[in-house]
Amino acid sequence: MLNSYSSPLHAVILGGGGGLGAAFVDCLQTALPDARLSVLARRPEAQQIACDITDETSLAAAAEKLAAHPPIDVLVNATGLLHDSEAEIAPEKSLRQIEAAIMAQVLAVNAIGPALVLRHFLPLMRKDGKAVMAHLSARVGSISDNRLGGWYSYRAAKAAQNMIVKNAAIEVARRHRDLLIVGLHPGTVDTKLSAPFQGNVAAGKLFSPQQSAGYLLHVLDGLSREDSGHVFDWQGQQIPA
Repeated sequence: MLNSYSSPLHAVILGGGGGLGAAFVDCLQTALPDARLSVLARRPEAQQIACDITDETSLAAAAEKLAAHPPIDVLVNATGLLHDSEAEIAPEKSLRQIEAAIMAQVLAVNAIGPALVLRHFLPLMRKDGKAVMAHLSARVGSISDNRLGGWYSYRAAKAAQNMIVKNAAIEVARRHRDLLIVGLHPGTVDTKLSAPFQGNVAAGKLFSPQQSAGYLLHVLDGLSREDSGHVFDWQGQQIPA
C-alpha cells in the first residue's frame, strides 16, 4: 500500500474523527506500522491535532504544528457536510428549499475549507519526490453527470471543490510536477453522512468505511503526474467534470 511514495511515509488525515477519516487512520496503521501518521480532528483525541476546516485560524495553527515534522507525502482531507439534523441541514429537493445560511455552511465545509487546506498545507508537502493531497469529493459534483437535479448546495459545493483542485493542480505543476492534487469519490459508505440516503443503494454497493478507505488508498498509490487535477472514484475511474 502506497509503495509509490517515499519511505518512511508521513501521512496526514484531516477529519480523522469522522467515520471514513478514522478508517483511513486504521488502514494506514495496520498496513504501514512504521509510517508517521498525523491525525487532525475537530474534536481531537489523545495525540491528535485540533483542526476545524471552517476556521482558518485553526487550520493555520495545525499547519504550524506539522511544520516541525518531516514533509508530508500523503494528505487526505476526509471532511464533508451533506446533512446535519441538529442544525436542520438537509439536501434540497427543489429551489424553494434553498436557504442562504445553510448553503453558506455547506460551501464552507466542502469548498472554502479545501481551498484553505491547500493554502496552508501545500507548503508542507514533499517537494523532492511523489506526494499527493487528496480531497473527498462526490460524483454528484460532476456537472456533466447530473441527470437527477436537486441537492443544490452539496452539488454546487463539490463542483466548486473540484474546480479548486483543478486550479491548484495547474499552479503547483509549474514548480513541482510530482506533487499531485486530486479529488476522490469514495462511493456510498456506511457512515453518518450517507445514513439517511442508503435505501436505494444497490446490493454490494454500500461499503464499510474500511473497504472504501482501502480502495482509495490503492487509487492514490497508482496516481501519476497526468492524474493531478482530476477526480477519481473508488475504482480509479476518472469522473467527468
